[in-house]
Amino acid sequence: MNSNPIRIPFNRPHMVGKELWYIAQAHAAGQLAGDGPFTKKCRTWLEQRTGAKIALLTHSCTSALDMAAILAGVGPGDEIIMPSFTFVSTANAFVLRGATPVFVDIRPDTLNLDETKLKAAITKRTKAIVPVHYAGVACEMADIMDIAERNNLMVIEDAAQGLMARYQGRALGSFGHMATLSFHETKNVICGEGGALLINDPNLLERAEIIREKGTNRTQFFRGQVAKYTWIDIGSSFLPGELVAAFLWAQLEEATRITTQRTLLWERYHQAFEDLEAREQLVRPYIPADREHNAHMYYVLLPNLGARTEFIERMKAHGVQTVFHYVPLHSSPAGRKFGRAVGDLARTVEVADRLVRLPLWPDLGQQQEEVIEAVVKSCELAEKTPIVASR
Repeated sequence: MNSNPIRIPFNRPHMVGKELWYIAQAHAAGQLAGDGPFTKKCRTWLEQRTGAKIALLTHSCTSALDMAAILAGVGPGDEIIMPSFTFVSTANAFVLRGATPVFVDIRPDTLNLDETKLKAAITKRTKAIVPVHYAGVACEMADIMDIAERNNLMVIEDAAQGLMARYQGRALGSFGHMATLSFHETKNVICGEGGALLINDPNLLERAEIIREKGTNRTQFFRGQVAKYTWIDIGSSFLPGELVAAFLWAQLEEATRITTQRTLLWERYHQAFEDLEAREQLVRPYIPADREHNAHMYYVLLPNLGARTEFIERMKAHGVQTVFHYVPLHSSPAGRKFGRAVGDLARTVEVADRLVRLPLWPDLGQQQEEVIEAVVKSCELAEKTPIVASR
């Protein structure tokens, strides 16, 4: 099928207007290394919004997960339970420490880790559970935390997509012992590449600062708590520079507005595709009543892999870029080498074949109508196939 040039990309990084001004201020202040004034503003904002004991900016969510794995004391022989339907960084952080990712299936409604699969996955080697809040929709955190407490397990929330989302009135990232955030350019609030580690367990606070500062007590030194700083633990250079923090601060100041804009677009998609779902041509996202999502993404589930492939090509012919993810980790070469799966993870495999994401960014504006029209036309052209596992 011949395709037109892409006119509407899947993502376009959103600028709020003050990013370059704040970067110029950071430059003029003369401190370009991390933990300057803008870093402190970002940390304070994150702590106030999430309720975390401390929020530590990092180069990326991947770096935050790396730190979390160290803080969790993960090592060879340990097992970490997580969904297979997630980005590779969720697993890599623990594999790097010598641990084994144990993959479980996902729920049919939210596509989050299926908490009912946890019991069968827990062994005497299990060290932690890593729930991933897919699409900014919370996992079943009450059940997960209860299971973790009864089995003396640590919980590390992968909230890469979860900033500004809530579960039963509480911010995502506030439930686990630790949580990680992403500010990658495809996320709601961005700085190009960036992340944060949220610490909720007070017993982890001191060591977290040390690991982030290359294994030294440099942060304590600058607070006047020690006379000199030295190397006292393992660690690395996880903190981003002040220019990155300045860019991020501009975005955090506008986080509420960004979320509102994205939510309006999300709701427009949701309304527009109601009839297509009623005709069983696609399945729309599901948001449980007890949680607030952040409109991180809008996806649809097509009937099968063939339908999804044809849909993407038809959208491309209309000049609209759509994307899919993930290749399930348990079926990847590294996943088979380093991890193990509990059960056949049939739902994960099915969803990975059927899911496609639509363009969504705050400035999408009237182009959204073109996307909606293209979706409707693509579905009309498709041979009608009943949804194989509608929710």
